[in-house]
Amino acid sequence: MTETPPPSPKRPRKPKAKVVAKAETLRFPSKSDVVAFIKSSDETIGKREIARAFNIKGSDRIELKRLLKELAEDGLISKSRRFKEPGRLPAVTVIEIRGRDGQGEYYAAPVSWNEAEDGPPPKILVREGGRSSPSPAGVGEHWLARIDPLADGEGYSHTAKPIKRLPREVIADLGVFRARKDGGVIEPVNKKQMKEWRVEAGDLNGALDGELVRFAVSKHPRFGAIKARIVERLGNPESEKSVSLIAIHNHGIPTEFPAALAKELERLESPGLTGREDLRKIPLITIDPADARDHDDAVWAQADDAPENKGGFVVIVAIADVSFYVRPGSGLDAEAKKRGNSVYFPDRVVPMLPEELSNGLCSLVEEDRPVLAVRMVFGKDGRKLSHTFMRATMRSAAKLSYQQAQAAIDGEPDAKTMPLLESVLKPLWAAYEAVKTARDKRSPLDLDLPERKILLDEQGQVRDIVIPPRLDAHRLIEEFMIQANVAAAETLEEKKSPLLYRAHDAPSDEKINALREFLETLNITLAPGNLRPMQFNRILARAKDTEFSDLVNEVVLRSQAQAEYSSRNVGHFGLNLRRYAHFTSPIRRYADLIVHRALVKSLGFGPGGLSDQDAVEIDKTAEHISQAERRAMAAERETVDRLVAFHLAGHIGATFTGRISGVNKVGLFVRLDETGADGFIPAATLGRDYYKYSERDRALIGERSGETHRLGDNVSVRLADALPAAGALRFELLTDGKPGALRGKGRPRTDRIGKNQDMKRSKKRRG
Repeated sequence: MTETPPPSPKRPRKPKAKVVAKAETLRFPSKSDVVAFIKSSDETIGKREIARAFNIKGSDRIELKRLLKELAEDGLISKSRRFKEPGRLPAVTVIEIRGRDGQGEYYAAPVSWNEAEDGPPPKILVREGGRSSPSPAGVGEHWLARIDPLADGEGYSHTAKPIKRLPREVIADLGVFRARKDGGVIEPVNKKQMKEWRVEAGDLNGALDGELVRFAVSKHPRFGAIKARIVERLGNPESEKSVSLIAIHNHGIPTEFPAALAKELERLESPGLTGREDLRKIPLITIDPADARDHDDAVWAQADDAPENKGGFVVIVAIADVSFYVRPGSGLDAEAKKRGNSVYFPDRVVPMLPEELSNGLCSLVEEDRPVLAVRMVFGKDGRKLSHTFMRATMRSAAKLSYQQAQAAIDGEPDAKTMPLLESVLKPLWAAYEAVKTARDKRSPLDLDLPERKILLDEQGQVRDIVIPPRLDAHRLIEEFMIQANVAAAETLEEKKSPLLYRAHDAPSDEKINALREFLETLNITLAPGNLRPMQFNRILARAKDTEFSDLVNEVVLRSQAQAEYSSRNVGHFGLNLRRYAHFTSPIRRYADLIVHRALVKSLGFGPGGLSDQDAVEIDKTAEHISQAERRAMAAERETVDRLVAFHLAGHIGATFTGRISGVNKVGLFVRLDETGADGFIPAATLGRDYYKYSERDRALIGERSGETHRLGDNVSVRLADALPAAGALRFELLTDGKPGALRGKGRPRTDRIGKNQDMKRSKKRRG
């Protein structure tokens, strides 16, 4: 073959990759030359770089193309427009976090990988950064990472050091796989993606028909073709505990604790009594839900014997001393901070702390336990006169349920509560009656919004859906916890300590104006100016025992700002308090643990105090745990919706009563009376009229008839369809709207919708 002379020295060309010695010869390269050259490169290279390195020009490029094809067919190199050694990754590449291994470490795979040519993608161990380095927060994230080979990685071929989190280039979600002859389709479990995604046969990842899977959807960069691939198989979506698993995966909630924490847990020791107040002779008791497994607060009260406080009370609230065990900078601390809070589902709890702590060392069972306690003195009018914090040891006198304690007070004590009735329970209730007087005078926002509780059978299926009664026992514990939280905020402010407030701002002007407009349609006046909770309570009281009671409670709730954690004090509007912090649940909330540490440091209580790093990062921590709280609330709500949808899926065609809980341009949302289930009625199914959406009236109004379907209306519906995996129900409305109900009240701001709207759009396109 004709040799090609080297390029002119006047126009030197520098190859992008390193060139092996043989590449400097004038002969055409052999296969081993090309393979050696590709191996010597730190990155994938193209045919142009190879030709330039070996001075291949003209017709010899055809020979090079043939040689590269043979190398790829022999499996000696990988080809995807650019060439590399099989299984080799660029030094810096984009990875996708795929999950956690048995040690709790994240593992990943390259985003761009051709399984047909290169086989299964390499398994990459993610080396999480330190405090100043970024670390993944959940499955499905994309990261730019530095890649290093790993010689003996027990299943891992590379390690990755995260550099930067990247925007998601694919949609990662969960769905139910339905097999077809040439692959299959995925039915997403996300209500916002109610469409099927096509999966080719090569992207099934072994999934079987009906399995719950995690999948990724992406668009081809050039052609825009949509393709789905199954990333992970999660089992039968209708099996026990799989319903909450959907929410856990959807929201990236970590469920497994790293195995390395086991050594930390083994080293934990009891603090003993040294440097602690001894409260073991005081009959502190825990009052919790009957099925509670972690008990982080205990209470006790007695009449104050101080002559200057006749008729007053002394109350002690003792909280598990989690800060003694979970120290700043430890692995336990890092994992607790990452989770932010415990997440409660009907079939499971995803705890913030390992069970050895949450259900063991930190749970205030009837054994010696370390606590942070606050002793509060109240006057006979319920106002707090003073408080003192202490680091102490206690032993619970009894573990009671709300129902058990309430029954004893109501005259039906059992064997456990009878000995406690006169000495413990009655003084607690007497102290609560005094504190309640001050609470009523303070007048916090008093919304009446009962919460449904899902009861499951042994197979994890819905047995019943109930609305538990609201007992004085609930209110007692709630009010004493509020007082302890206020005391914590006051002490830390006095000590000028960094502080995580539980902040609840006043409603925005926009929301207040919208609420005022709506209440006017009910002939209820909301006074102008700065509002306080008392004014909202007057509105709620006026609507009580009317057909609009539920409706007014709902719209007042929606007008409120969302509570969050912040280092900036804006007060707590809903509780009508100037300062407020979370102190009483450090087992399940990281915010409370930070407040505990701040108290320990400020009051000189010994080890486990707030670190300098905690103080520096307090704003960042506040943002993170606020997001974690919203994530938990969304996951819990979605799980309840799915369980209820599974429960109702066998009742297609059945009729139910409910009320309209939401109205927008596209239809009505209805909440059923018996189960609290939420479903949707498309506007196009409402009848033969055009319907207008009135924002002011929260209603859909028939254009010709004036027939009105309004927020809060009582209705009858038929269940038309159920998508349990998505928690979605579709209803048909059986109740006629109120004829002309809102005529003569001026022209509301509206959006025209209805069946014929789509027909008009279709005609316009054809025209």
